Amino acid sequence: MSTTPLKLNRPLAMLRASHPEPAAAVTTVTALLCVGAGVDPVRAVGVTATVLASQLAIGWANDAIDASRDAQVGRADKPVATGGVTRRAAAVAAVVASLACVVIALVTSLTAAPVAILALLSALSYNWPVKFTVFSPLPYAVSFAALPSFVVLVAGDRVPVWLIAAGGLLGVGAHFANVVPDMADDERTGVRGLPHRFGPQGSLAASGVLLLIVTALLIFGPPGPPGPVQAVAGAFAATVLLAGAYFGRRSSARHWAFRGVMGVALVDVVLLVAGGVLG
Repeated sequence: MSTTPLKLNRPLAMLRASHPEPAAAVTTVTALLCVGAGVDPVRAVGVTATVLASQLAIGWANDAIDASRDAQVGRADKPVATGGVTRRAAAVAAVVASLACVVIALVTSLTAAPVAILALLSALSYNWPVKFTVFSPLPYAVSFAALPSFVVLVAGDRVPVWLIAAGGLLGVGAHFANVVPDMADDERTGVRGLPHRFGPQGSLAASGVLLLIVTALLIFGPPGPPGPVQAVAGAFAATVLLAGAYFGRRSSARHWAFRGVMGVALVDVVLLVAGGVLG
């Protein structure tokens, strides 16, 4: 983690404060899910814009709420913590983006909008106060389950139970893996979510097990027998997670276990996009 503040002009600093990398990743996955689910182009734009607005809101809210904590541990990559963006500006941007998310969702689909709004509220609740508690995985489960559900509902289809379960468990698995790199800083500033109580090795193990279950759901959940792609994905996930479990026992090699877990998460996302909503 860098301790040298990034020199950014105000627009770029605002963009950085929105957590653009995860926002872009989730928005891209949403667009691909729309294609896989057969959402018509106009509504697909609405769905994608809804999710983008929600991601921006979550990122800005996170930096506004965590400004003091981020400054305490020297998070030079956080513009609000370094003074590149004021806390008020980030908070106002989060409110505006949240309202935009709600409006766009309602315009896109009145019946599916409550699911998108639930995902937004759930994710915002993680920023405060849920991430400080043992219930920290809950917002991830709700919001990740809601994402493919929102897409399928807009497409006019029924959401299968296995897809909801896969989305929710993918979110929880991602949560357990995502906190590992920042676990020490979190502990210093009073964040004690469920993964922190497991510790780095326990969190990676929990994440691996959850993602393996997700892989199985995405392979065997859709109608019909699994194809070659699903078989290869399943073998890859099992191999990587077994290797991660072996190497993760040594703290010096734990970063490889982390990368392996994230690799399986990526495979699960590909399965979700390629076959999940199509099934």
